[in-house]
Amino acid sequence: MRRTMLLAMVFAIGSLSIVAATFQQPPAQQGPKIVEVEKLKDNLFMLKGGGGNTAVFIASNGVIVVDTKNPGWGQPILDKIKELTNKPITTIINTHTHGDHVSGNVEFPATVDVIVQANTKANMEKMTPPTGLPQQGPPTNIFKVNNGRGMAKRTFNDKMSLGKGPDEIDLFYFGRGHTNGDAWVVFPALRVMHAGDIFSGKNLPLLDAANGGSGVAIGDSLMKAFDTVKNVDTIITGHSTLMTTNDLKEYAEFNRDFLTAVRNAKKAGKSVDDVANSCKMPAKYTGYAAPQPARLKSNVQVIYDELK
Repeated sequence: MRRTMLLAMVFAIGSLSIVAATFQQPPAQQGPKIVEVEKLKDNLFMLKGGGGNTAVFIASNGVIVVDTKNPGWGQPILDKIKELTNKPITTIINTHTHGDHVSGNVEFPATVDVIVQANTKANMEKMTPPTGLPQQGPPTNIFKVNNGRGMAKRTFNDKMSLGKGPDEIDLFYFGRGHTNGDAWVVFPALRVMHAGDIFSGKNLPLLDAANGGSGVAIGDSLMKAFDTVKNVDTIITGHSTLMTTNDLKEYAEFNRDFLTAVRNAKKAGKSVDDVANSCKMPAKYTGYAAPQPARLKSNVQVIYDELK
């Protein structure tokens, strides 16, 4: 049965601790910081490198930036935007709390509005700085280190709309997944949506339980996005290439299948190690990245904990 097939390819399991560290404490990059630009529309660009994919939307009265990458990448983003337009940056939208998506906030002008989902603001207030930032003593919050600069100023719960007509941006929250505050950013006039890391690419997602992530809910949250947001042709993923809504639907099914397989294994009395050590990718998902061993075990543990 295709859903139970998810439990049959062997992976060696590593330390769980590196999973959260990969996102909450991204490593500093050595050498020049190169921002690659991919033009999606005349007024929408994707900036790659240095963390999560950044979107730059040039509206009538200013620039809206979605996600700002790792520490030290705010200025390279600002420099690249100056090459694209002389309009001022008015707004940052962060899709979630992780350091490779929000750390550049602190390098933007203090006048810039920062908008996030309500749960993400709470997560940002408690987050520790990514690896590579100078610190003494216990870890401290990157925003507190910068006297609150870059912290969210406005929040939304389920939906918020900014601008009108060709400048409209719709923000949605469809439920827990990667975290408990994953924002979906839609540019209706351009038929483009930024998904952040709830759809980071065709891979096993990172379920950040410490920040409210859920292996039980993620498949339904993804499917809700597919069912709700219409007239979108292109999806900017958190870390991968551009995808389509059909890819989004498939990814929702992938996560639902994984949940079903893990739930069945738990009912059968299998341990987390039993499940993690016998995982096979079904043929239906050929082309998906092989799971990182630590992430695979972590996700199984998250789901087991949720099913208690």
